[in-house]
Amino acid sequence: MTLEEFADRLRKTREIVFFTGAGISTESGVPDFRSPGGIWTKYQPVYYDEFVSSEAARARYWKMKNETHELYKDVRPNVGHYAIAAFEKRERLLGLITQNVDGLHGLAGVSPGKMVELHGTDRKVTCLDCGKEFEPEPIYARLKDGAIPGPCACGGLLKPATISFGQAMPQDAMRRAAQWSETAEIFVVVGSSLAVQPAASFPVVAKRSGALLAIVNREATPLDDLADYNYRGAIGEFFTTLNPLLADG
Repeated sequence: MTLEEFADRLRKTREIVFFTGAGISTESGVPDFRSPGGIWTKYQPVYYDEFVSSEAARARYWKMKNETHELYKDVRPNVGHYAIAAFEKRERLLGLITQNVDGLHGLAGVSPGKMVELHGTDRKVTCLDCGKEFEPEPIYARLKDGAIPGPCACGGLLKPATISFGQAMPQDAMRRAAQWSETAEIFVVVGSSLAVQPAASFPVVAKRSGALLAIVNREATPLDDLADYNYRGAIGEFFTTLNPLLADG
């Protein structure tokens, strides 16, 4: 399938699902934290049970998260984020499933009802007991005074609204993602290595349910042979080339 043929299918379809990974955000200056020198290589992982049970573990976790918070304050969406948001404006976006926690899709204009953030978001802090959400800036400001955030008014622990190692995946988000995958007419993977489970199973679900599967990524993925369309290269270049082909859609 050529890019022009793929664009033609996109123009004619309303039930489109995008699935995005770290690769879509690297062009905004967000590093892949798993890469050499990334944040995950500099800090000892803090598992969810440790966070809940150990104040020392919570201190380590908040120190790591403070570094990502400082980074995310300055990054902005790129052409890929805005291109996906444009599908919602054209009423062709069934849903967006993202593995990213940087919040850039929301900043680009994708509405919460059309988006599932499988691993949560670093742009909110939540209470583990009552579930109340807080804006992060005032809470991270406490870290500058050398103290980790205290408890919520209800007494529960505050935690960045991301999924930690050992923490259960959000069931509502997983259900919505599965439903979109089963319903999609076109399922487009953008910037994901498709190496992290259970998220990487959604493209397989979509393909088995009859969707056209497209994979846009710099590197090869385990599902390339399953895809109907593959694009190997920079994501920004892909959308810059694709967007004019959708002008009549």
